[in-house]
Amino acid sequence: MKKIMIIAAAALLAGSAKAQTIYDAAKFTGKDLNGTARFVGMGGAMSALGGDISTIGTNPAGIGIYRSNDVMTTFSFSAYGMESTYKGLDNVYNSKWDKNRGGFDNIGFVFSSKIGNQTPLRYVNFGFNYHKSKSFYKNMGMEGLLNTAPGDGIVTQTYQMANQANGVKDSKYLEGREAFRDKDLGWLSVLGWQGHLLNEDGKDQWGGNLYRPMTTDIPYAKFHSEERGGIDQYDFNVSFNVNDRFYFGMTIGAYDVDYKKYSSYDENYGETGYLLESWNKIGGSGFDFKLGAIVRPIESSPLRFGVSVHSPTFYKLTLTTSSRMVSDVFLGDKLTRTTIDTYDMVGDMNREYSFRTPWTYNFSLGYTVGSSLAIGAEYEYENYSTMRFNYPEGDAMTWENDQTSMLKGVSTVRVGAEYKVIPQFAFRLGYNYSTSAFKEDAFKNLPYNSISTDTDFANAQALSNYTIGIGYRGSLLYADLAYKYSTYKEKFYAFEDIYLNKTDVTNTRSQVLFTIGMRF
Repeated sequence: MKKIMIIAAAALLAGSAKAQTIYDAAKFTGKDLNGTARFVGMGGAMSALGGDISTIGTNPAGIGIYRSNDVMTTFSFSAYGMESTYKGLDNVYNSKWDKNRGGFDNIGFVFSSKIGNQTPLRYVNFGFNYHKSKSFYKNMGMEGLLNTAPGDGIVTQTYQMANQANGVKDSKYLEGREAFRDKDLGWLSVLGWQGHLLNEDGKDQWGGNLYRPMTTDIPYAKFHSEERGGIDQYDFNVSFNVNDRFYFGMTIGAYDVDYKKYSSYDENYGETGYLLESWNKIGGSGFDFKLGAIVRPIESSPLRFGVSVHSPTFYKLTLTTSSRMVSDVFLGDKLTRTTIDTYDMVGDMNREYSFRTPWTYNFSLGYTVGSSLAIGAEYEYENYSTMRFNYPEGDAMTWENDQTSMLKGVSTVRVGAEYKVIPQFAFRLGYNYSTSAFKEDAFKNLPYNSISTDTDFANAQALSNYTIGIGYRGSLLYADLAYKYSTYKEKFYAFEDIYLNKTDVTNTRSQVLFTIGMRF
């Protein structure tokens, strides 16, 4: 071992070079409010009401409400927005980004089979639904002078490089292309050393080298990132109607993950400075099971109770990463530019792993007044701290699993209503609210041998969705239109440093959905 460590640390960090973080995992755990325009228009609060294809993914028993066949598809148009504010010691810096894009969000069908009126089992229904359960589409930007209060010292990303390098017994191990293949070395430390951003600074008590940043100046920093891709969800359902009072269903879900992120971080010290670019891609697939029930406890009452349980989603994923650094520093009296591209050195580095999301529990109520008014409400809970990482061989990834203690349980409340002005025309309203998954002191804790070089992280706060919609029902065809406005705030950091001021971020998404379908 080139790195000298205490025994406890060695036990925690044993294994291959690290790449995964809880921030990536949190992205794959949450789901967007998406689906049919009717479902979205009611804020997704239809788990006890049922009768909509999108309930296949919240309460599988909702498909049991169907008494006819259904086929539909949904298109959408989204406008994304981001505003960030970084407050330095003396100045305030603002960034803004807006982007529009269209999408194909949803297609599905229900085949309803009537058993009869003489037996308790009245209907057996089968359903399929595809929808985009998660969009990763997001841009982020911040910039500003990283000055701090007197006595706090210099704030720079190069301290994270130096900390990762500390303990390497000889700096020669940080040189050359083979350093990027060494499972005991983190790429930040290698890039920092080869980019001439670090200096040796004595020895530690075990004989390993200590390192410090080259700079003694306050940096002006710029950060930009682009995230793309999403999670496609394919649900297969069977459901049962018993005596028109008890409904049961099961859904098997298949997931396809496609996540891409590009980030660039720049520190400028006047004549000197550096640019660090990172490319990450995570792809793979997963599956889960959902069980649900809807009950009308009083035969003459329209009140319905719903409950469903979602198993964890079991993912097999592959992370592919590469980095590029361009530094301008004085070597002697000469200002020298150095470029290190890990792709030229070792190509794309791949890391395979398994990931398991939390269990999800959903409780719902539905109530109808005649055939003109429907009201839904529900509560959902999943404990993000129970997510787990494993190596492909099945062994637990101890370091990553220990980091999940910085996450907490997420509660989601959904309410919605539909009012039929006339039998053919309906008006809808909805709202849902999800609490934050991150504890107040959460941060991206990269281990000493991480190949990840995107040090940025953002602790997302509570999410609110406001929805409105209209719908038309004919004898055969139907059409629905919905508008959704989503907003949440984040506390963003370009890297981990207790003296780095947060960047306040507000993210918004306006989405219009149009569903057209046929019931027969």
